[in-house]
Amino acid sequence: MPHTPPFPEPASEPEPVTADPPASAANPLLTQSWLDLAFLHWAADPGDVAPLLPAGTVPDTLDGVTYVGLVAFRMHRVGWFRLPGVPYLGSFPETNVRLYTVDAYGRRGVVFRSMDAARLIPVAVGRGVFRLPYVWSRMTVRREGATVTYASSRRLPGPRGAYSRITLRIGERVDDPTGLEHFLTARWGMHGAFLGRSLYLPSTHPRWPLHRAELVTCEENLVAAAGLPQPAGDPVSVLYSPGVPVRFGRPARRPGGVPTP
Repeated sequence: MPHTPPFPEPASEPEPVTADPPASAANPLLTQSWLDLAFLHWAADPGDVAPLLPAGTVPDTLDGVTYVGLVAFRMHRVGWFRLPGVPYLGSFPETNVRLYTVDAYGRRGVVFRSMDAARLIPVAVGRGVFRLPYVWSRMTVRREGATVTYASSRRLPGPRGAYSRITLRIGERVDDPTGLEHFLTARWGMHGAFLGRSLYLPSTHPRWPLHRAELVTCEENLVAAAGLPQPAGDPVSVLYSPGVPVRFGRPARRPGGVPTP
C-alpha cells in the first residue's frame, strides 16, 4: 500500500514530469556543464526524508515512494551570468547526496543534503555565500574504456572519514526512459534556503542522454553522513550520462519583487 505521509500535501497539483525543461533561462544566473555522471538511487520512506527538507517542501513521491540519490560527476567551467566559465576553479569532481521535493506551487525539484567537491575556493563560496552544503574532499574521476570510477574522501568540515568509491560499466543507450528514470533525472529546479527564506532556483538543459550501467563497486557512507538511513541492498536504479550544459535562472518573483519560496 502507498505510504500515508505524516506531512501536508502540496497546495497545488505537482507539475508533470517532462523530459525537456518547461522554460528557458535566457538570462542565466549561473552556467556550467555536468560531465560523466553516475546516478545511483535507492528507495526511501517519505517519513525519513520529510524532516530533512526546507520549509515549504514535502517529499516528491512516485507510487508512494521517494528516493535518495548519490550522484557523482565532473563539474566543468562554472560561470556567472553570460561570462565564460572558469577553467580551473570552475572545473572539479563533485559527489552529491540529493532528495526529491515538491513545493506548494507544485514545482518539483531537488534538495542537496551534501555536496562533496575537490576545489576549496568554490566550496568556501558555496557555503559562505549561498549556504549550500558543500564540503571539501579529495576526489577523482577516472575513465578507462566503458568503465568509470569515482572516488571521494572528505576533508573539511566533515564528518571526517565520510567517503565513496563507485565504479560503473557503461551499458546501452536508453532510448525510451521508464517513468522512474524520468522522475529521478528530469528535475528542473533546486529547493533551498537563502538568508532565512525558502527559494526555488530553476534550471534548464538539453534532454539527458542516458545509458543504463552495471554497478561494479559501491562503497560509501555519504548517505548516512547526510542524516539518512544507510541504504540496504543495491540501488534500484543505476544510470550514466556523458553530460549536459546547464543554466540556472534567477529565482522567480512575486509582485512587489519578493522571491517566491
